[in-house]
Amino acid sequence: MRGRAMKVGHADEADERPVPLSLLVVLAFTGATAPMAIDLYLASFPAMQRDLVTTPAMVQMTVTAYLLGMAIGQPIWGPLSDRYGRRAPLVVSNSLALVASFVVMLAPSIHIFIGARLFHAMFGAAGVVIARAMITDLARGFPAVRALALLTTMMQVVPIVAPPIGGLLATFVPWRGVLAVLTALVALQLLVTCLLVPETLSPNRRSAKLRFRRMGTVLKRPAFMVNGLAVAMATSTMLVYVASSSFVFQEVLGFSPMAFSLAFTASAMCLVAGGLLAARLARRRVNPRRTVGFALPGLIGSGLLIVVAALSPWPVLLVIPTLTNSFCANLIMSNSMAMAMQHARDMSGTGAAVIGIMTYGIGAAASPLSGVIGDGKSAVPMGIVMTAFAVLGAIIFISGRRVGGLPVHESGSAAESKGTG
Repeated sequence: MRGRAMKVGHADEADERPVPLSLLVVLAFTGATAPMAIDLYLASFPAMQRDLVTTPAMVQMTVTAYLLGMAIGQPIWGPLSDRYGRRAPLVVSNSLALVASFVVMLAPSIHIFIGARLFHAMFGAAGVVIARAMITDLARGFPAVRALALLTTMMQVVPIVAPPIGGLLATFVPWRGVLAVLTALVALQLLVTCLLVPETLSPNRRSAKLRFRRMGTVLKRPAFMVNGLAVAMATSTMLVYVASSSFVFQEVLGFSPMAFSLAFTASAMCLVAGGLLAARLARRRVNPRRTVGFALPGLIGSGLLIVVAALSPWPVLLVIPTLTNSFCANLIMSNSMAMAMQHARDMSGTGAAVIGIMTYGIGAAASPLSGVIGDGKSAVPMGIVMTAFAVLGAIIFISGRRVGGLPVHESGSAAESKGTG
């Protein structure tokens, strides 16, 4: 099967060549199944509770276990891919994820379900990390920005559209049927990996030893941390919106389920538009720091406008700034991700893992905050929390000038030395 994989050059051979769109689609698919598994089955929670004879809190623990598994798995698979190449760890992880997915689908009790979900996430996390690392293997500079913008967009859309898709499936099949669809996607992901995913990390560029401590090395690179945290803050604004939107639109604004789905779809379209613009600007060689600098005020402004609209006589107007938020957030995520990965080219698997830990860790803490500080009667808390994380992102971005915002075409330790010298 290895011989059937796509043939591509390595970054040291083709730095300025664009990553083929066909390969981007393949990598997006290998990295999108894990995010989809987070919330594809949310609409099936009541049926799961009845059939497994458990409590709502225990059913919600299945999501917590999955997020925990994603956080645990990424720092494992990232360094493994730096040591043994990208393709072999991806095949192994997908195979294990398929086994875990079958256990989840057939779990006779909620405790086995939760445990299997934890392991499913640990194995599925490899696709998210390795897909980003492979882009960094293949390209640098503006081609890398463009490729990561498109890859990030495809991955970010999945968790947004998964709940409506899961709700549609739940109207036709029982909850185990929804999980069977997810298992089929994991099986297809394994097949695609075996047939179409190439090896992008040549043996001479691999780590001599398996060193998980290299994450500490990445954490000591200021330019990497500035951009990685910017990714996490922009992502957190999106996760706060995703976590709060169902309540805000349906309970506060009185939207029907269909109207809510349409609003969610509009957000996904704006997210895609932001990613496509980021890719287009990269093709025109616009400095990604400049793009982030223009997008951050829009992110902050959208949060403030949500608060203003929620306090106005026409709270339905807050739909508009939520669309702006999705658009600006992806501009920031795409460009900051690309800049961060440029500063971990010598260990891109480890770098992608660190970004994943920050994103999922901060995002998991951010998503319930609007519910914690709110009284359940207004969208104001959602807007306040979204604004707070946008402001934090701006502060981090501005502080990056002090540690050296490096040109995106520079790489590795040489670039780092220029930025910190």
